[in-house]
Amino acid sequence: MRYFPLFIDTQNLPCLIVGAGEVAARKLELLLKSEAQVTVVAPEICGTVRHLASSAQVSLHQRPFETSDLDHVRVVFVATSDEALNAEIHAEATARGLLVNVVDNTPLCGFITPSIIDRSPIVIAMSSGGHAPVLLRYMRQKLESLIPANISKLGAFSERFRNKVKSTLSSVTARRYFWESVLDGDIAEEVTQGNNEKAEQKFEAALAAAAENKQTEGQVYLVGAGPGDPDLLTFRALRLMQKADVVVYDRLVSPQILELVRRDAEKVYVGKAKSIHTVPQDDINQLLVKYAKEGNRVVRLKGGDPFIFGRGGEEIQHLIEEGISFQVVPGITAAAGAGSYAGIPLTHRDHAQSVVFATGHLKNNTIDLNWPSLAQPNQTAVFYMGLTGLPIICEQLIKHGLAPTTPIALVQSATTHQQKVITGTLADMPDHPQLGEIAPPALIIVGGVVSLHKQLNWFEPGQPA
Repeated sequence: MRYFPLFIDTQNLPCLIVGAGEVAARKLELLLKSEAQVTVVAPEICGTVRHLASSAQVSLHQRPFETSDLDHVRVVFVATSDEALNAEIHAEATARGLLVNVVDNTPLCGFITPSIIDRSPIVIAMSSGGHAPVLLRYMRQKLESLIPANISKLGAFSERFRNKVKSTLSSVTARRYFWESVLDGDIAEEVTQGNNEKAEQKFEAALAAAAENKQTEGQVYLVGAGPGDPDLLTFRALRLMQKADVVVYDRLVSPQILELVRRDAEKVYVGKAKSIHTVPQDDINQLLVKYAKEGNRVVRLKGGDPFIFGRGGEEIQHLIEEGISFQVVPGITAAAGAGSYAGIPLTHRDHAQSVVFATGHLKNNTIDLNWPSLAQPNQTAVFYMGLTGLPIICEQLIKHGLAPTTPIALVQSATTHQQKVITGTLADMPDHPQLGEIAPPALIIVGGVVSLHKQLNWFEPGQPA
């Protein structure tokens, strides 16, 4: 992130605009929505700038730029058609430590003006770093249509009661829960409809009720984060991630998904690497209980689906024993994600009429599985956590009836830009020349459906899905 987003206090902020054409007019019009004091300097002034300059915020000077114009200002916009002059002003302003923006010349911009959705006091600013202005305008149009104009009423209402809520509810968590209940409920509806008196009555009653609770009851959400691509999160998963007070996550949760968690949530890593348990499962269970009993909304974020080799059942059994309220949010399991993005349908009328999931996790150097049931014709077998035990898996499947020529695929980091797929047969996969390039997390898919990979493979790693 080259351009760090900031909101500057514009109250009495001295700004300078050099230039007074239509381009400068757009910047002036934007600044007039703030509380800045603006000086405009240019030898020629267009009608739009002259009209806008009738505001008391604007001081207009029809003359060439002078270096002394930079005295006592803090923000400079340069919008002339003279490139040499623009560069000269940029150099002098930068030397003085001023914030300077040369319009339509990103390399000469110490800051850039974002695309703004103004619902004051709610303001949304977006930027593409100057690289994709058309895409930015497209996104702004979409958001403008989604965010109602009267959302500003909720912003003003929240500002008016913020201090009262803070003095009434001492706990940060209690205040957060209270405001979320207000914004998600009928109080917000009354505000946006202009029924302020009714909204205030309901607000006061809700605040009094919240003040009587000594501690907010915590809850745990077991949330499936899917196989890796953030676009595959469910709406409910995303909503809970953005409301969480504490997020307990594992190694299979991609950094891109973790970026979607609420910024001020406490993030607790309990990841498990191959054959190395960073945090024992019993300790994870206790962590969930601890944070919930402290009154937090806890999201246990798991790669894939919580109930498919995610030990979600063990965790909620412990929560039940401790009397902790919980919910489970399913996610796309790794097998479905890997199969789809590798062009390997897990079932196919000509190749597989059933699919079975198994764990390939080694214990005491053995894999204690029902091999006869896994080595069935016209069936797809998917092994989770099986990379270390790959030679044993191939050996046992052949031993129990599958042909050595049965196709097998290894899919690494499925659905992400790091996805890698190698294919072979049960006989040759343990000695595959590319095997050393595959690292966890990886999934093993065995069966005739793997033969469809080359024909159906549609996902190009490194490209957006």
